Amino acid sequence: MTDYRTLRVALLGAGAVGSQVADLLLKHGDELADRAGATLELSGIAVRNLDGKRDVDLPRELFTTDAETLIVGSDIVIELMGGIEPARTQVLQAINSGADVVTANKALLATHGTEIFDAADQVGAQVYYEAAAAGAIPIIRPLRDSLAGDRVVRIMGIVNGTTNYILDRMDTEGADFADVLAQAQDLGYAEADPTADVEGYDAAQKAAILASLAFHTTVPLEAVHREGITSVDAAMIESARHAGYVIKLLAVCERLSAADGEEGESISVRVYPALVDRAHPLASVHGANNAVFVQAEAAGDLMFYGAGAGGVQTASAVLGDVVSAARRHIAGGVGVGESTRANLPTVPIGRVITRYQITLEVDDKPGVLATVAGILSDGRVSIATVEQTVIEPTADATGASARLVIGTHTAREQDLSETVERLAASGVVERVVSVLRVEGN
Repeated sequence: MTDYRTLRVALLGAGAVGSQVADLLLKHGDELADRAGATLELSGIAVRNLDGKRDVDLPRELFTTDAETLIVGSDIVIELMGGIEPARTQVLQAINSGADVVTANKALLATHGTEIFDAADQVGAQVYYEAAAAGAIPIIRPLRDSLAGDRVVRIMGIVNGTTNYILDRMDTEGADFADVLAQAQDLGYAEADPTADVEGYDAAQKAAILASLAFHTTVPLEAVHREGITSVDAAMIESARHAGYVIKLLAVCERLSAADGEEGESISVRVYPALVDRAHPLASVHGANNAVFVQAEAAGDLMFYGAGAGGVQTASAVLGDVVSAARRHIAGGVGVGESTRANLPTVPIGRVITRYQITLEVDDKPGVLATVAGILSDGRVSIATVEQTVIEPTADATGASARLVIGTHTAREQDLSETVERLAASGVVERVVSVLRVEGN
């Protein structure tokens, strides 16, 4: 082996990803050294519990509960603990001690990214986070570097494997939401408390990171509109299939032109279950996989697909960052700061313009369709398609009902929302079953 300079690497956390990173560093150290131009010495692994169960058998002498001492003197610090604290404190400590940081912590970056990147700029350090947005999929570098000379117009991403697994099983097998969620928990795709996944919090954090990179603008997490998938049921899945769509939880980051009376562009960042045409590439993303579809003015349409989670898969992205950090140390010089100088405003969901599918249960009698059409027209929502199905009456039903599935032309979200409220109060609509956006067309 070539006699390389040695760089000390500290690892914070030895969970599913951290243990795989440590194992790969130890097994493939010589190979990684040849790629990085430096020997990567794993100086220690900071954990809360020295006797905790690990996915991989690692040398016990590497473990410590003293993260602070481990961080000091390290050249590269890998943070894989997750959560906000103590991760934030220890990442800032690593930066202020002169180390580069590699992290997969999307919650930390989505909430404290500006603080962390500013700290790195002040001391000339670098923060790497390829694994924070879509697991093993290489999307951070393409957005930050490869497309830096282009104008990204729109990103649509399936960035949460748990929800994609659930919706895919519901679509392909007709399974019930609760049953599939339980199976996802058994398989390790979902946590015992699945709220972060099924309510869209995880996807919203990733959307904030992707939008910040794509549009060179700091996007605060609270500016991301978020909806989960807990309201999606078998009837909605079947209705989508009948209309040629599949339901996916999408993270959508979009550049918007100036509206009337406004100056300059803005951006919309949102997460919600949406209808995707079955001919669109995102419709074919199955199981727990992720995919990010990028539209840029010059480059055109680009799609990045692969495993969005998993210990060894995510470890691949982490180690790619470690090699990059090592190369930077060998080359010398200050780190490259994040490009967030565009300062585009993030607008609320009401500004979004897209198509919709509205499903209503209505009284099955003459004039109802005309009334519904009139309310939609008054609300500046144009009908593209209508399908009516008679609902078989139950024994205690007081009158006949029908289900209307209405597809719209493009409409502004605020107009659509106000119109749906008027429909619900119209007297002819028994129930607004669902309102889904149509994306990808």
